[in-house]
Amino acid sequence: MAALIANLEGVDRLIAFSGSIVVVYDRAVNPVAPLPATESLGRGIVIICIGLSLAAFSGALMKLLGNQISVVQVAWFRFAGMSLLLLPFLLWRYRLAALRPARPLVQIVRGLTLAAATTLFVKGSQTVDYADAIAILYAYPFLLVIVASVLLEESAGWSVWIGVIGGFAGVLLVMRPEFGEINTGSLLIFACAAVIAIQLALNRKLGQVAPPLITAFAGAVCATVVLSLMLPGQWQAVPASAWGWIALLVLSGTINQTLLVLAFVYADASTLAPFTYVEIIAAVILGFLFFGTLPSLLSWAGILLISASGIYVARALHLRNVSRRVPRI
Repeated sequence: MAALIANLEGVDRLIAFSGSIVVVYDRAVNPVAPLPATESLGRGIVIICIGLSLAAFSGALMKLLGNQISVVQVAWFRFAGMSLLLLPFLLWRYRLAALRPARPLVQIVRGLTLAAATTLFVKGSQTVDYADAIAILYAYPFLLVIVASVLLEESAGWSVWIGVIGGFAGVLLVMRPEFGEINTGSLLIFACAAVIAIQLALNRKLGQVAPPLITAFAGAVCATVVLSLMLPGQWQAVPASAWGWIALLVLSGTINQTLLVLAFVYADASTLAPFTYVEIIAAVILGFLFFGTLPSLLSWAGILLISASGIYVARALHLRNVSRRVPRI
């Protein structure tokens, strides 16, 4: 674990996508020793796939624990455990600077979004098949385009908006809203995706002023504090059988976050974007293993449309960024 984190010194501009956190950070000093291009890309792809598979595993554990203890407890254990695991390394690596993150107000707001997103997901996933829940959650890249255009004043061309429309069409196929009977769980997970999109916009603001793991730690601590205030009215006796799952959730969640940041040390976002949808594939497998469910035909169609649209949007945004950097004569 410490060896993985130690490789994060001086990373280039990172954009790590996941259902729980996205960290952006510009290279400062002491760059990571360069690897041959093919080896570096291959390592990044392998790490992102493992990291997102662990993210899906953590989500399945949260859904499982949501049947045994309160939603607030699940979220609290996750972030409190992550804070305790990261604290010793951060104090060793950054000394007291780890406890004084840049832009504290933005960090606090970001912590609130972490707490809100996790509780919304755990609550919503109780009434939605797990693979469908992760597919709906992947509305956040499309919502981010909208948030970025409104809050960050980032422009998006017509090609990007076509992909966004296609992505939302895929989400609707998975949600299958009916006016007579609306699954509130699907709406809660969609709300979670909207909160994550806002969280990503905040991460972009923090990316240039704080190392990624300090931002991750600050968010986890803020989320823990907020959730602690809610615990007295939500605490339930923890069954003996749940403690093992809680320990696995804390460990897998922390390793997952570390791997997601590390992957983008070795490869850029545009290269890894198509592989982020491995989380949906992992969710299908885990949904069957943990809960005995598989997506319906309409859900499969929606998942394919979401994945294709997400890859298309990532590619379109990459091409726009490249064209802007090319000097015009």
